[in-house]
Amino acid sequence: KMSAVFLLLLVSTANVGAVLEKGLPRREPRRLSCVRCCGPSEQPVSIISSRYARMSSDPAYSVPKVQPTIDITILKGEKGEMGEKGYPGAVGKEGERGLRGLNGQKGQKGQPGPQGHSCKQLYAAFSVGRRKPLHSSDYFQHVTFDTEFVNLYKHFNMFSGKFFCYVAGVYYFSLNVHTWNFKETYLHLMKNEKEVAILYAQPSDRSIMQSQSLMLDLQEGEEVWVRMFKRERENAIYSEESDVYIIFNGHLIKPAIE
Repeated sequence: KMSAVFLLLLVSTANVGAVLEKGLPRREPRRLSCVRCCGPSEQPVSIISSRYARMSSDPAYSVPKVQPTIDITILKGEKGEMGEKGYPGAVGKEGERGLRGLNGQKGQKGQPGPQGHSCKQLYAAFSVGRRKPLHSSDYFQHVTFDTEFVNLYKHFNMFSGKFFCYVAGVYYFSLNVHTWNFKETYLHLMKNEKEVAILYAQPSDRSIMQSQSLMLDLQEGEEVWVRMFKRERENAIYSEESDVYIIFNGHLIKPAIE
């Protein structure tokens, strides 16, 4: 009889479990993910550090590199003073000759020439002076004249200070100057571009009249003029507005064709 009661209780309990199993929803078992903690010889690593390590190794989650820059203008100091001038460098080689330049502007109209004649005049003479003193300012300096005493047929050009030979022949020329105290006097009588005579006076505490003269055989077209020559000493000739101390003369002695 006791066995029958125990069997009945088992059957009832089984039925109740079956009803409860059918009426209640099933819940899935919770799965836990395993995270490596540490090895035998390692320190424990937190879950956040492990996750950061996995993200940094992935290119999609890589952190950009930051490169700092420095503004040089902030570090730049004030402009310094200019240094001393250096020594001149060595002279370079002479360069090649350049191309020919353009033609210059047309010059001014010159003075009218001497009056023409049906029969050529076989005469020539001039006498000119200078009222202003002159100091040499260059190695060679042209001497010009401002006073005209005689200028037959205008053979002496007052603008250029040169006598132009229109009649070939033998000429006589003379040059008279007044020296300057304590200054050298050094002049050349020129034929074309060549010196043919020298007028010279040494520096002195007294000023004196100094002269030079000569004869020249000239061809038509040649020129005679005066040039000042500067050396180591100061070179000068004296004159003044009230008087003429510098005189240049010339005349034809014998023409080449009579």
